Amino acid sequence: MTANRLDDPKVVKIDRMRYAKNTFSSRLTYLAILFNVLYFVSIYESDVGSWYYQILIGGSIVYNLVFMLMTFLASEGVKNYKLGYSVLLLVAGAGQIIRMFILPRMAYAATITIKSVKYPVMDQSQLIWVISCLALSAACCMVAGIVGIIRSRKLAAYNASLEEMTA
Repeated sequence: MTANRLDDPKVVKIDRMRYAKNTFSSRLTYLAILFNVLYFVSIYESDVGSWYYQILIGGSIVYNLVFMLMTFLASEGVKNYKLGYSVLLLVAGAGQIIRMFILPRMAYAATITIKSVKYPVMDQSQLIWVISCLALSAACCMVAGIVGIIRSRKLAAYNASLEEMTA
């Protein structure tokens, strides 16, 4: 019976998962980190008076550090088909979506006055750029998480079927 199962290409593909890493989800997670870096470089390089010198930026910096550490850890976990890390990536992706509506929107709506002239804190092109970076980061996290969940469940079911066969 085992020989017949290994003749099936689908079974062989799942069996290979026991020995191969989930590099697709892992690489997507690295890409999510890259998009997050592009986001915060764009935000933090802005020099528009003192608007960015507030507690919101401090929280944003801490969140960026936590996000990058958390997603890097998750990239290593999903590489080894750990289900919990895939769920963590879904949460991280949701966090990136929520972030689109906080700092970028507030900065876009704000103005600063320098010598009686009002200047926008963030122009429309920068708003589009930073929201795009966050959206792409979120999409990468979500896809990596979903693929990680699917693959880890398939592998767990296959491993359980192997245990049943040997028992």
